[in-house]
Amino acid sequence: MADHSAGAQFAKLPFAEQRYFLDQMGPRDQKHLFFDWHFWARPEQVAPEGDWSIWLVMAGRGFGKTRAGAEWVRSIAEGDGNARFALVGANFAEARSVIVEGESGLLSIAPDDRRPAWEPSLKRLRWTSGAEAHLYSAAEPEGLRGP
Repeated sequence: MADHSAGAQFAKLPFAEQRYFLDQMGPRDQKHLFFDWHFWARPEQVAPEGDWSIWLVMAGRGFGKTRAGAEWVRSIAEGDGNARFALVGANFAEARSVIVEGESGLLSIAPDDRRPAWEPSLKRLRWTSGAEAHLYSAAEPEGLRGP
């Protein structure tokens, strides 16, 4: 698939043009740009618009599936304090190491001032908005009953 993100186009600019662009921004705007998913994401990594109940991303290693999902969760959690998420991994250790603490996990993708609080003993992430995400293991499907 073609890489058509604004970030990819920016990366192709000569260094002097990149530097000029960044120098026109203050440090706060530069940091905002670093965490701006819509700037860096390829179009196929962004959740579709409209009313939908299933979004399937079927792709190989390195596509950015974890990042796309984490950014989708983040966007909802920051905007809706009533949001509740079930983060399901093959087991708890994998869910924690990939979905929460991984390179593209929920803690890594958030700016410092919007990073959710991670409560490992409760297997829970909490955003300042009030939104919560709970980790579940696919190996223990009964744990999903109720929530």
